[in-house]
Amino acid sequence: MEFLSEYGLFLAKVVTIVVALLVLVGFIVANREQLKERVHGHIHVTRLNDRYEQMKETLLEAVMDKHEFASRQKKHAREKKAEEKAQRKKHKAELKKKPREKVQHKGLESTETPLPEQGEADAESGEPHSSALVTEKPGGERKRIFVLHFDGDIKASALDHLREEVTAILQVAEPGDEVLLCLESPGGMVANYGLAASQLTRVRSAGIQLTIAVDKVAASGGYMMACVGDRILAAPFAMLGSIGVLAQLPNFNRLLKRHDVDFELFTAGEYKRTVTMFGENTEEGKEKFQSDLEEIHALFQHFVGEYRPGLDVAKVATGEVWFGQRALDLGLVDELKTSDEYLTSCARDADLYQVEYKEKANIAKKIGLAAQSGVEAATMRLFSRLEAWRHQAQ
Repeated sequence: MEFLSEYGLFLAKVVTIVVALLVLVGFIVANREQLKERVHGHIHVTRLNDRYEQMKETLLEAVMDKHEFASRQKKHAREKKAEEKAQRKKHKAELKKKPREKVQHKGLESTETPLPEQGEADAESGEPHSSALVTEKPGGERKRIFVLHFDGDIKASALDHLREEVTAILQVAEPGDEVLLCLESPGGMVANYGLAASQLTRVRSAGIQLTIAVDKVAASGGYMMACVGDRILAAPFAMLGSIGVLAQLPNFNRLLKRHDVDFELFTAGEYKRTVTMFGENTEEGKEKFQSDLEEIHALFQHFVGEYRPGLDVAKVATGEVWFGQRALDLGLVDELKTSDEYLTSCARDADLYQVEYKEKANIAKKIGLAAQSGVEAATMRLFSRLEAWRHQAQ
């Protein structure tokens, strides 16, 4: 009798788990079509100057005397009001000046700098476009720096957001403005990263200064993106380079033969399939596959050399990775500086705008992201504990 009750309890637990799994699977299947559809997002802009100022004021409030801080706040408010008044006055003067300039230039050949949209159109049509950069905005206006973030994986999944962000910026950016891309990527698929790099060439083709900041890693496809910049900044221990091509795959042909399993592969075209995971790879197929890799490597080197003509590409195109100082010595980067240091140094003389393209995730996607984050966190904790135990054992 006791055995039956325990068995019944066990059976109830199993049924409960199975039903829960079925409900979860059904929920995911029901939302599969929604996941396939592209969810239209929106551009979110954050003025970093305000963020830095708020951080500064919060800290000052904590360390300064109460009356001293209040006095400082009043003085700061008066200065800000006076500055805004001066800016409005200057703007009105410029508006009055523009009609007179149009009358003077009427009938003369246009020598104006192309608008960002025109520069981008010229690049796409193949017409020549000047790459000369304007270091100061006309009229003495404050420079604007548009800040983007690209956190790359093997598929360059952040590409969809990058293309939307670049498109939005090019609608308003003017010569004298700047785009700063904070880039982190170990590389990945050639076509995906090639397209990501092409998004950055749109910025340069529009005559907008492009700066790349690498705080951790820009390797392989990541460096393919970084080299497009007019200037590359890197943290002292950032990893850069890996100008090479990698492909690897297991082959299960002998295992299948051992278990009397035949694998049939049908192709049309001599090189439709050069190597395979389940068939027997021939020397000719391997040579062709290696030849394809060498061709991609040559294209990669040519691309890097085009955007960094002073770099000895043959010397660095070995697939090696270098840290900040060595990368600077080799010419892979232009300056050792973190993105935080660069942004805070620019905040006094420029307006900083962080531009993000955000999508509204549906419930199924949220569950997937939460599960992924949980698995990644658990894995990292496990590795950390194993490393600690290893050191203790030593």
